[in-house]
Amino acid sequence: MEVNELKPDATMRKALLVINCIILSIGNCGGPLIARLYFIHGGKRVWFSSWLQTVGWPIILLLIASAYIYRSRTTHPTSENKLFYMEPPLFFASAVIGILTGLDNYLYAYGLSRLPVSTSSLIIASQLAFTAGFAFLLVKQKFSAYSINAVFLLSIGAGVLALHSGSDRPGNESNREYILGFLMTLAASALYGFILPLVELTYKKANQELSYALVMEIQMVMCLFATAFCTVGMLLNNDFKVLGREAREFEMGETRYYVVAICSAIVWQCFFLGGIGVVFCASSLLSGVVITVLLPVTEILAVVFYHDKFEAEKGVALALSLWGFLSYFYGDMKRMRKKKLAPQTLLELELESESESSVFPNRLHTPV
Repeated sequence: MEVNELKPDATMRKALLVINCIILSIGNCGGPLIARLYFIHGGKRVWFSSWLQTVGWPIILLLIASAYIYRSRTTHPTSENKLFYMEPPLFFASAVIGILTGLDNYLYAYGLSRLPVSTSSLIIASQLAFTAGFAFLLVKQKFSAYSINAVFLLSIGAGVLALHSGSDRPGNESNREYILGFLMTLAASALYGFILPLVELTYKKANQELSYALVMEIQMVMCLFATAFCTVGMLLNNDFKVLGREAREFEMGETRYYVVAICSAIVWQCFFLGGIGVVFCASSLLSGVVITVLLPVTEILAVVFYHDKFEAEKGVALALSLWGFLSYFYGDMKRMRKKKLAPQTLLELELESESESSVFPNRLHTPV
């Protein structure tokens, strides 16, 4: 089977979009909570935490192999069926994005090791502004008044936190460490805001038809190189030598230490696969919006499970974020409604013209 035969139609694309939004929701809400669980119970290895974010890439290999087996059983024997469709140019582009992803993982893990989940999540809301800016530059993303308003409100919401960034600093942490964690998280937000449009640009510039199977291959290569990048960091930092001791000293117990690590790898894989899946089905801007839309859920879960403080600044930031979400989706609904009405209006005009021609058959030939 040729790869273009695997390209989904409109209905399938909508179904894939919904599925990927669900997968992204699981990863976006669960990833930060599990990563923070590692740090608050005695984990101290930032490179290890960043490594866990992409080390689950063999899961995607299993999905690719399953798709290959399914195609082998359902397609004609003479049809071409390959395990991997990715060509060298796309492989190298994915590898570069993977290295950037590895760096972004480290920046994010460092920030999360210093900040409460609720604060970290609100800072990540600024990612949408970066995604919108880079999407405009890289893929010529079109904006409406509603999407611009949404990006502005979400950015202001994140900025409110910077006014009182030390109000929820953990007691055992210096002001310098907290500020550095804040800046590292903001840098991670900016970098991932660049990565999403870069993935979309890679899709557009690929010299081969894109299918969801090919998207999974791209994600696998990205995670593979991100993991390699973080592995080098772990080796330089001697993380592998101390993980056994850290597991024994983990407050929740050695067994739960490894359970937390495994669950973290699986949940983060949902985040990355869902994220680039939404880019494939829609756009990088929508992927950024979905990530930011889930902010209130992560906020609530962090307050419930980790008893993070929910002070006035976070309340204002959350309200601005929700306002931004509503603005974006209202604008998107209006755009879709206008898009659906346009063909219908054109058809009505054509029918009206035909009707007039039938009633006044010589009208078009009447002399002036």
